[in-house]
Amino acid sequence: MVATGRVLGLDPGAVRVGVSVTDSARALAFPRDPLAAGQDLVASVVRLVDEEGVSLVVVGLPRSLDGTEGPAAIGAKALAEELGAALEVPVELFDERLTTVQAAQALRAAGQSSKQARSAIDSAAATVLLEAWMEAQ
Repeated sequence: MVATGRVLGLDPGAVRVGVSVTDSARALAFPRDPLAAGQDLVASVVRLVDEEGVSLVVVGLPRSLDGTEGPAAIGAKALAEELGAALEVPVELFDERLTTVQAAQALRAAGQSSKQARSAIDSAAATVLLEAWMEAQ
C-alpha cells in the first residue's frame, strides 16, 4: 500500500529552516517561505502542519560526507525529537548530505544571482531533501 498525504520537509539551519511541502499524492515538492530558527520554531512548525494538512514531517539530517554526525546533526535530531513530542503526526529524519549544494546549483542554473539565491536557498534545499525522500520511498 502506497502512503499518501502531504509531507513537510525541513532543512534546519542556524538562522533559518528551509521548508517544503509535497502534494497529497507525494509526487511533487513545493518550497515555502523559510522559518526563523529559534525558540518559536516548534510552534511555527505545529501551525504549518495544521495549515497545510500534513501527515508526516521529514527533518533533514546533515551528516558529513564520511557519514559522521557533528553539531548540526545533533541539533537536527533534537529538533526532530521536539517535533515528535509536539505533533500528532510522525516525524522522521532523512540524510540530507549535499542538498544545499544541489539547491544552489539549481538556482544558479535557473539564472538567479548569488544574492537572489541566498534568500531562496534554504527552502530550495528542503525541496531537494523532499524529492530525495520521495525517490527513496
